[in-house]
Amino acid sequence: MLLLGIETSCDETGCGVVNDRFEVLGDALYTQAETHAKFGGVVPEVAARAHLEKIRAVAESAVERAGIRLEDVDVIAHTRGPGLLGPLLVGSSFAQGLGRALGKPVMGLNHLEGHLASAYLTDPSFEPPFLALLVSGGHTELVHVGPGLEFRVLGATRDDAAGEAFDKSGKLLGLGYPAGAAVSRLAENGRRDFVDLPRALMERGNLEFSFSGLKTAMAREIARRDADALEREKADLCASLEEAIVDALLKKTLWAMRGLDETRLIVAGGVAANARLRARMAELAEREGWKLVLPERRFCGDNGVMMAAAAMKRVQLGKWPAGGGVSAGLRWE
Repeated sequence: MLLLGIETSCDETGCGVVNDRFEVLGDALYTQAETHAKFGGVVPEVAARAHLEKIRAVAESAVERAGIRLEDVDVIAHTRGPGLLGPLLVGSSFAQGLGRALGKPVMGLNHLEGHLASAYLTDPSFEPPFLALLVSGGHTELVHVGPGLEFRVLGATRDDAAGEAFDKSGKLLGLGYPAGAAVSRLAENGRRDFVDLPRALMERGNLEFSFSGLKTAMAREIARRDADALEREKADLCASLEEAIVDALLKKTLWAMRGLDETRLIVAGGVAANARLRARMAELAEREGWKLVLPERRFCGDNGVMMAAAAMKRVQLGKWPAGGGVSAGLRWE
């Protein structure tokens, strides 16, 4: 069986082909990062137009790399939400039109379900139940996945996501947009205890996140330095920021895993590519005796392959989603 996955929730057009062994046969991605950098963030209308211009070529490229024809695809999957409404509508309309033209079924899925499905791409033997730490620019939450793909959100961010704290703090440091990767590169040579930045909602057992206060604290640290001091201490500030974010993510994950008596964990989403988070989470998992899946970095960001993998798992379990249409808001089944 072959699945074509389509992802257009934000500013990246991704298409991928996966078989029933969760092998990636073809993968193509067009990123708009350079386009939106001059605006300091994603402009939804600009993003939607770029998706519209590129989606057909990206899909054709993925199919060509897979060495198949479009007619060989058995199911077409797309992101129905959460995300930006305009971009989501482009992906959904393309998937529905393709399905009608080819006479193939179309499956609309939750974007975050796609991220956690990157576990199957890394380790096809990895099966629910497990805990997922989903951490990206738009989302930070702990989700328990049951054996029949029942999703239970244990805790989410009350305000900013972890990736947003990285990106916006980096922007204040003059690192451009998106700045998360640049922050992490500088942090490698910085002192992680240089400044004491806040870790919010750290009462034992509290599984909610909050990163807005951390972002504000970083803004104050930056404002109290002149240009020369800021340049000298930029790496130290980045390291302190990264450590505060990773501390919060690890502590909440530990409480959730122990509370559930769970032994299997995936860390997914764009921030899952962060080297410090990966290293410290691997250390924690080894100490606790957990089975940990850290997806390949190329599957951490938004991509079509993860949507194909999520759909394949549903096909295998006979769990066709009940939800239809497109929703910009978060809606787990």
